Amino acid sequence: MVQELVVAVTAACSASVIYVAAAARVVKQYERGVVFRLGRLTAEVRSPGFTMVVPFVDRLHKVNMQIVTLPIPAQEGITRDNVTVRVDAVVYFRVVDAANAIIQVEDYRFAVSQMAQTSLRSIIGKSDLDDLLSNREKLNQGLELMIDSPAIGWGVQIDRVEIKDVSLPESMKRSMARQAEADRERRARVINADAELQASKKLAEAAGVMSEQPAALQLRLLQTVVAVAAEKNSTLVLPFPVELLRFLERAQSGQQPATTPARPEPRPGGPSPAERQPGVDPVEPPPVQERLGRALGALGLPESFADTDGLGTPDTFGILGEPRVPMEPEGPEDPGNPERFGGAGEFGKDGGDRSGNAQESTEPEAPTG
Repeated sequence: MVQELVVAVTAACSASVIYVAAAARVVKQYERGVVFRLGRLTAEVRSPGFTMVVPFVDRLHKVNMQIVTLPIPAQEGITRDNVTVRVDAVVYFRVVDAANAIIQVEDYRFAVSQMAQTSLRSIIGKSDLDDLLSNREKLNQGLELMIDSPAIGWGVQIDRVEIKDVSLPESMKRSMARQAEADRERRARVINADAELQASKKLAEAAGVMSEQPAALQLRLLQTVVAVAAEKNSTLVLPFPVELLRFLERAQSGQQPATTPARPEPRPGGPSPAERQPGVDPVEPPPVQERLGRALGALGLPESFADTDGLGTPDTFGILGEPRVPMEPEGPEDPGNPERFGGAGEFGKDGGDRSGNAQESTEPEAPTG
């Protein structure tokens, strides 16, 4: 009898242990437990920790309450300004009502993913390309509202939606690059024009200051020459302005006393300098030797170059305005050969001599029969 009692107690204890092991459940901190008893939802949602269910009667479904990161596949669409783009995004959501997430929708993850893709294509069709590229924050908010509206009834809350990347065709990328380059070129030209305007005003002021002091212009020229010559990689051709010569001449005249040139003595027999009329009365030229020295000095020739015949008498060659006297031919004259000394064209066909006096032309008498 006692033995039977011990066996019954042991069996009861074993059954109790098996029942407890079958009914015991553990819910993690980031989870919530939804219990279905005979297919019906119990009002109580099991909190994290140890909990008990009726074996073979209750079924416990654990729902993750963590924030889920769900990537949205790239969606291709046409924007409002007829540009084909590919846009991908990411959705951050979490379950706030475990019971509705299990009852209201079959698979809340898949439902949120499909809703996000549909909303993303809708946003692409309603937006311009510039909004997709530069005004993403506004598009993110609109996309979040579109996904969050149906997800509220599923017990899901959308925390954030972000557009990750916008892929453009290569032709559109080149067009946008050219547009950006043109805009930057326009701004660069405006800046250069503004700089030229300011520089022109400063140069006008500088020109006004230099006009008061002519020496400042020469100093500025010398500074420019020094700046160019510092490179030592080019040949410098320096124009010598007449203003600089005048400046040096005035500076030299200020240091040396001015001398009054001696006035030439009046020529005997001619009008006095006071009575001479310009352009009417002749002026006595300087001597021949002085004029010859000046002419040879101007031509860069020595004075001995003028004595070409070796007689010690300078030949003028017409330099001093005097005609050269042809030398007389040596030897007996031959009247029968007029071309020996150049003919009549040498000494003038008019019968005039070198002094300009007219001579009578004599014709040979015709031989008598």
